[in-house]
Amino acid sequence: MPLRSALAAVLVAIIWGLNFVVIDVGLEGMPPTLFLALRFAVVIVPAIFFVPRPKSRFRDVVLIGSFMSLGQFGLLYTALAIGMPAGLASLVLQAQVVLTVVFAALALRETPTRSQVIGVAIGALGLIVVGSGRGAETPALAFFVTIAAASSWAIGNVIARRIGRSGMTSTPLAGLSLTVWSALVVPLPMLALAFALHGSDAVGFALTHLTVPQLLSTGYTAWLASLVGYGIWNTLLARHPASAVVPFTMLVPPIGMTTAWLVLGEIPTIVELGGGVMLLLGVAITTGVLGSGRRRRLRS
Repeated sequence: MPLRSALAAVLVAIIWGLNFVVIDVGLEGMPPTLFLALRFAVVIVPAIFFVPRPKSRFRDVVLIGSFMSLGQFGLLYTALAIGMPAGLASLVLQAQVVLTVVFAALALRETPTRSQVIGVAIGALGLIVVGSGRGAETPALAFFVTIAAASSWAIGNVIARRIGRSGMTSTPLAGLSLTVWSALVVPLPMLALAFALHGSDAVGFALTHLTVPQLLSTGYTAWLASLVGYGIWNTLLARHPASAVVPFTMLVPPIGMTTAWLVLGEIPTIVELGGGVMLLLGVAITTGVLGSGRRRRLRS
């Protein structure tokens, strides 16, 4: 991957690492479904009036939005709202890296190598350790909902890669275009769900009593995490193999957990940290980070 693309991927990792704490702060006093609807409404307006429609099939755009935006964040916001610590969520969500390789093998017929199989096994074991050793303040349901969010993201990664193969890179704004237009599938279903779960009075009160942290969180998640982050991410996935792009998300947990510690006072248990190291080791092996390093040393 060219240096410019690598630096762009690092920038995305930093933005997303900070994003977990930003979301957690914004969820205070706000139903997660309504907060997600608000975020993606801001993503869409006014960008949709200036960003051209993707040249991909509309069905593919809807699929991207359904899994990478609606599914991933609907589940993540729910997990955070029911007790998932923001820092731990940033770690568990990276199971999407291992899951991306698995789903890509199934959907795109990318046969996994021996090292990838080993990496998937180690990453899965690490995830089990994190789950079994989680602190008492982390509900089991919140943990499994976060894994479901990671699965949805992984499916979105594979779909984005397949779209890239069919010509998504035909314009420089292709990644941003896909991000904006795929966001159309989020606000109305989430708003309807907010009304169904919380009632019109609660929804109306939340919208008319927005706090400064909620407004700042909405701006950050919509403009930085979504428009900038996913605009870059989708473009990178379209231009480079998923195995070259996805490993950069390994930077997200250290950033997310450090930010959660400094801002929210979250301190992971020793078992959670140990399982997290195993998970990230599995990610590194699965995506070839460690193997490529050994090959470079042998050549030098």
